[in-house]
Amino acid sequence: MTSLRNVLGNSLQGKVEGHVLIPGDEGYDSARAVWNAMVDRRPRVIIRCASVADVATAVRFASDNDLEIGVRCGGHSVLGIAVPENGVMIDLTPMGQVRVDPQRRRAWVQGGALLGALDQASVPHGLATTAGNVSHTGVGGLTLGGGMGWLARQYGLSCDNVVSFQIVTADGRTVRASATENPDLFWGLRGGGGNFGVVTEFEFQLHPIDGRTLAADLWFDLDDAAAVLHGWRELSAAAPREATFTAWVGELNGRPLASVGFVWSGDPAAGRRLLPPLRALGRPVDERVAERSYVELQRMDDSVEGHALRRYWKGHYFSSLPADAIEAFLLRGTPDGRGDHLPAASLQAYGGAIADVPDADTAFSHRDTLFEFVAAARWSEPGEDEARIAAARRYAASLDPFARGAYVNVLTDEGQAGVRRAYPPDKLARLTALKDIWDPDNAFHLNHNIRPSDHRRARRGNPRAR
Repeated sequence: MTSLRNVLGNSLQGKVEGHVLIPGDEGYDSARAVWNAMVDRRPRVIIRCASVADVATAVRFASDNDLEIGVRCGGHSVLGIAVPENGVMIDLTPMGQVRVDPQRRRAWVQGGALLGALDQASVPHGLATTAGNVSHTGVGGLTLGGGMGWLARQYGLSCDNVVSFQIVTADGRTVRASATENPDLFWGLRGGGGNFGVVTEFEFQLHPIDGRTLAADLWFDLDDAAAVLHGWRELSAAAPREATFTAWVGELNGRPLASVGFVWSGDPAAGRRLLPPLRALGRPVDERVAERSYVELQRMDDSVEGHALRRYWKGHYFSSLPADAIEAFLLRGTPDGRGDHLPAASLQAYGGAIADVPDADTAFSHRDTLFEFVAAARWSEPGEDEARIAAARRYAASLDPFARGAYVNVLTDEGQAGVRRAYPPDKLARLTALKDIWDPDNAFHLNHNIRPSDHRRARRGNPRAR
């Protein structure tokens, strides 16, 4: 411990405005704890950055000491890739400020901000931008992978609404990327994940919003759900852009059920016009229709998606949803849709403004997706880890024949096979070329990694980077 303190003292003394934590320090354990309780790694040092200069210092410190880099914002990666074992965690959470210019409809968001902070700063002005479905998610991780949310069908993904990025690169430089400044990097940051550096500020375009929403869910017995989902699929195809259709399958109070519904962003009275055709699909065992403010909607799943639980998930993109895919969705990788340790799963509609953006314009891919599928397992007992993970894998595998691509933010332990699912070959080649320019030694490899051309140069020995 003393020798480590000496190293840190020589390298960081007087250079960091924020706090430096090592094992044994007060606050170290809370700083390394992330959303998935399965993650229990111990960084050699946590640098809680208070400024862009701190981030640059942290990157150079990691390089000088040949240590892996993890970057923490919200800490929602299911793999916990923000937490490098015996490496350097660059903790951006002290950099969480949001500044809004309502006249220009712009928001400047520091790299450590959470989605809730962005909403709280913009919504009082009657403005917002697409920002996920859980308020304690980090703006950075969500946006760099794409950024799906309840406004996406109206205004595009989070990454589609970025005007510029400020980023600290692998050599410790601070650069900007926009449509006119480093435009190739701007292209790659919109969907390419954290492969090119540490984003310390996002500039977002904001949009006028009503501030009111309507959320509807109708639950059905599993045996009745297939026909309902067929009708729900057709309603989704014709839905206005204010509506994002959703479906779910899982258990409530030990009873297997499926639900269909939608989230409407805007005047609830207009959204209620979708209820009669939805109710006509079948006789639900229960329903919930609730009007909420937009901010309340954004917090709706915060408790369900809260911290301190063990987690694993699998995801797919569907460009169509045939009858066999609906059946597999409902069966959850089992013969009858019933069994122990099965994950719940959801479908969320894409389309609208997401598909308006030409696919070549951003690193984010598969803009012709109709529905995103996520099978999400959560549990508390470590003894269930193997069974829970195996069940989620079986479920996802049963839907492989119908899938086309994947959302990079929902990838888990698929490695390079998952990266190839997220990006088609032409985009992967372009991302690799960017990696060669901005991070040829693969310093930023604790992510869904875009390997440089000569990936043997990848430092610090992370097996996922090879």
